[in-house]
Amino acid sequence: MSKGGIYPFLGVSHPFDPDYSFVTSPVFSPFVLAILRLTIASYALFVVLFAIIWDSVRLKNADSLSDIRYFSFFTELSYIGLLAYFWAAGVQTLVYSVRGRYLLQKWPRPLQFLHTLLYSTITTFPILVTIAYWTLLSSSSSFATRFRSWQNISIHAMNSGMALFEIFCTHGGPLPWIHLLFAEIFLACYLGVVYITRATQGFYTYDFLDPHLQHAKLAAYIVGIAVAQIIIFTVVHLLIRLREQLSRRLYVPSTPEAIDEWEEVDRPSSRAV
Repeated sequence: MSKGGIYPFLGVSHPFDPDYSFVTSPVFSPFVLAILRLTIASYALFVVLFAIIWDSVRLKNADSLSDIRYFSFFTELSYIGLLAYFWAAGVQTLVYSVRGRYLLQKWPRPLQFLHTLLYSTITTFPILVTIAYWTLLSSSSSFATRFRSWQNISIHAMNSGMALFEIFCTHGGPLPWIHLLFAEIFLACYLGVVYITRATQGFYTYDFLDPHLQHAKLAAYIVGIAVAQIIIFTVVHLLIRLREQLSRRLYVPSTPEAIDEWEEVDRPSSRAV
């Protein structure tokens, strides 16, 4: 087993993230990146809390969450993942920018792995959600009221914008291929949530997963979602590779002459430019 045990295989380097990828950006200073992440986290938290409160009031059962369907939908679960990541990454980046301490490097290895795995999911699942919603689920009722319009834009469009922000505006990644296996396992586990919800609350979260409506098409939908995740994961991985290459070409000297010129100027204090 290589140094660090199984963790390098899981995408956790030893030492962890020596280039400070998770707290730096190719376009923003660490402090600006922290503010942007925390702003996104605050908005996502508002969306989640407002939706839960709205459902409680609408169902006239504000004292209990048992009848709220919010946590049965993959859209909302993946959005909570976005929310969790941006709060964690925002706080980490803020501490790094203000105090120069990179807390992630001090965390236990299992938590470092979970953070990198969370990054892999929040840069792919939102895109999957957006594609699935606007191709399979959206209708004229998607914009029937102001609340539904705002909610659908927030969780079915802006979610992908948040993912693209992390893909293009930070140094995170590239996604370890082993994380694709975990992503597919998560999707398979969600099928269990779908049918547990049907058994306990009497409804299917998504009509295309209802075997009574879809019959033979159900298998095609399940396989299609799995294949779509593979494609999205691959594209995101390649996009991050491309971003890294462009960053190196733009900001890292590649010839002796360029190195001589680079040495004549002060080096930046952070990876942001």
